[in-house]
Amino acid sequence: MTPEYIENKDFKGVDFTEKEFQKAEYENCTFAGCILTKTDLAGIIFSECEFENCDLSMANLKSTSFRDARFKNCKLLGLRFDECDNFLLSFNFEDCIVNFSSFYGLKLKGIKFKGCKLEQVDFAESDLKNSRFQKCDLSGANFGNTNLESSDLQTASNFSIDPEANRIYKAKFSFQNITGLLDKYNIIIK
Repeated sequence: MTPEYIENKDFKGVDFTEKEFQKAEYENCTFAGCILTKTDLAGIIFSECEFENCDLSMANLKSTSFRDARFKNCKLLGLRFDECDNFLLSFNFEDCIVNFSSFYGLKLKGIKFKGCKLEQVDFAESDLKNSRFQKCDLSGANFGNTNLESSDLQTASNFSIDPEANRIYKAKFSFQNITGLLDKYNIIIK
């Protein structure tokens, strides 16, 4: 059975915890002020869709496709982006709370996070080459064998990245946040 195709549709203020989310392929759709908490989005395709002021916390993303998706001012707690379909996987985040989510092992070259809270997020084994973390809080974020080559973390804060366990060639850091690269040495910098 071929899933339904929905194009150029706006969804405003819909509470999908009370109304079932239709299994379909969504292209160029906008979701504004929608509640998708714990919603089953498994197998759904979102192409060039925008989510603004939505709550997708704890949604099921098993085999979900995000192709050039944009999240703005969204609450995205505990999401397993690592379970998404990785074919053409791409998204950007602005002013979002993405705490306790996982991007484990994903290839997300050039991903952009702007003004986001990324506390306790798992970036281990991910390819984040050429990515940007602009004014992001990375408290407790996990970086292990992560490719951060040529990435921009100049305005990021509260990160702890081991230069010996991650690829940081040509990554950009500021004097203010350079201590995040020295945490493992337990030294005092004043």
